[in-house]
Amino acid sequence: KGHEVANLSFADRARVRNREIGFIFQSFNLIGDLSVFENVELPLTYRGMSAGDRKALVTEALERVGMAHRGKHLPSQLSGGQQQRVAVARALAGRPAILLADEPTGNLDSRNGEAVMQLLRELHQGGATICMVTHDERFAQHADRTVHLFDGQIVEDRMAA
Repeated sequence: KGHEVANLSFADRARVRNREIGFIFQSFNLIGDLSVFENVELPLTYRGMSAGDRKALVTEALERVGMAHRGKHLPSQLSGGQQQRVAVARALAGRPAILLADEPTGNLDSRNGEAVMQLLRELHQGGATICMVTHDERFAQHADRTVHLFDGQIVEDRMAA
């Protein structure tokens, strides 16, 4: 959206992160004492959303990643792939303008990996910018632009044909 953020206060930068940026972490970063539903809901509570609006967004996001049936479970009761899908749901629930995704398919089987890539494509088609790190060339091929790094140096930067 083209907003300068460098000179914003700490609180205003936090607000921009919460409202405009979604994160999918390679290590999930789920809170162990919260249920799956509560983990996805937590970032939305900081937006001051009503409980009904939060419930609708969380339910939709969990359904999209096939995890709605696990809403009451704790992260420790899930496989790594299931935890990854919850992390994806948490990022998607807020409908971010920018999504930063670190290996979003790294812990998923091929079917669930493709399903997550489809969700990211839909988010991008809706106008979101996605910055994704992956070691899987199959998923890198979905990008409009790919930047290849080797030992921290850019070795290739290309736009899709």
